[in-house]
Amino acid sequence: MSGIALSMRKINSTITIPENVRDAIMGIVKRFRDRGYECYLIGGSVRDLILGNEIYDYDFATDARPEEIMKLFRKTIPTGIKHGTVSVLSGDWQFEITTYRSDGKYIDGRHPETISFSNDLRTDVERRDFTINGLAYDPVTGEIIDHVSGKRDIERGIIRTIGDPVSRFTEDGLRPIRACRFAAKLNFEIEKSTLNAMSGTLDAARKVSMERIRDEFIKILESEKPSIGIEYLRTTGLLELFLPELAECHDVSQNRYHIYDVYFHSIYSCDAAPKDRMEIRLAALLHDIGKVPTRQPGTGGDFTFYNHEVIGAKIARKIMKRLKFSNEQIDVVTNLILNHMFHYTDEWTDGAVRRFIRKVGLDNIENLFTLRMADRKGNGARKGLPAPIERLKKRIEQVIEEENAFSVKDLDINGNVIMDEFGLKPGPIIGKILNELLELVLDNPEMNERQQLIDTSREILARIESGAGPTD
Repeated sequence: MSGIALSMRKINSTITIPENVRDAIMGIVKRFRDRGYECYLIGGSVRDLILGNEIYDYDFATDARPEEIMKLFRKTIPTGIKHGTVSVLSGDWQFEITTYRSDGKYIDGRHPETISFSNDLRTDVERRDFTINGLAYDPVTGEIIDHVSGKRDIERGIIRTIGDPVSRFTEDGLRPIRACRFAAKLNFEIEKSTLNAMSGTLDAARKVSMERIRDEFIKILESEKPSIGIEYLRTTGLLELFLPELAECHDVSQNRYHIYDVYFHSIYSCDAAPKDRMEIRLAALLHDIGKVPTRQPGTGGDFTFYNHEVIGAKIARKIMKRLKFSNEQIDVVTNLILNHMFHYTDEWTDGAVRRFIRKVGLDNIENLFTLRMADRKGNGARKGLPAPIERLKKRIEQVIEEENAFSVKDLDINGNVIMDEFGLKPGPIIGKILNELLELVLDNPEMNERQQLIDTSREILARIESGAGPTD
């Protein structure tokens, strides 16, 4: 991956600002110009306008000081006024406008200790991270201002730092991870000296908080091809800093059913998952993370990975907690990993199908099938769902259409009914009765009728009070 992408890319020779934001952008720039200030679009929005990519954020740079910016506009937010940034609200848009500046010494691996405002655009551009993000655009004249050969690097598909890469990465330890993110998002290559510097400045990256790393990693997962960015993370040593469990999967061979080792199978499965479903992509990336600790020699030179889904779910939970994901996200991803190894046969009874739905959760079924498709595609030799699982999918759809009970809350009675009927107080016995009722209903849906459930509850309660075990 360290070679230079020499093929020239087709880019827009002239920039056209989308109609839905054009008036707002022109209004901001002209207001500065009318007051004698410079103002340009800057950074990623200019890069993406040149590439023809969709844009969500537009940032500006100006020689006006923050207090002057706030005087020019009625609706402003001092977003990062310490570093010269003011947000201006215009219609449905929020634009960040930053005063030209140069940065002082970085002491925490993320932020400059001091800044100095400047009247010079070039000074501001030269303190930024990558050449492809160092372009400025004048919406009034249509001129692209390029002090760092950023347009050439966009044409060649190269990510290169502005100035000395070691200095850029030592200043801000998040920048190497951002380089990997841009590589994945844009399908660009990282220029050789920039790539080498990423491996040599890991100490700065270690200073970055897990929350910030998580945010960049999510953006990699949301890119067109996450495997590009993740492989750059691995080869530079960055992946080892926050996701060593995945790095350890490299060169871990599998069995005759797999073309790739555990690591490459994982990142290609991630590619195959829908880009707008981050939890599924993360589950695809981590679904076989338990194969390293469970790998055992099998017959014929193959290996086995018994219970890797159980161990993998536990490892994934640990990883996601480390990266500060929400409990809800953790539950979704670990549920998918835990259940991804199901094996369906046509001998499954309807009760077995209902128990499967109960175990996975009705809301997670479609996500689980999507994960299995990504897993299969990431194998390298197969695509889509195998025929038995397609049949299971149809059976699940049929069971759902019949409006069966899949959880205690679907029963035609609840704990209050049982307590009122038998004079019981809240306690574990209520849950035992409800769960036993559900087990019966899963096999016999016609039992899910109030009076029949009450009668059956009476039998269950009598058996529990007598000390007898559950019936078969």
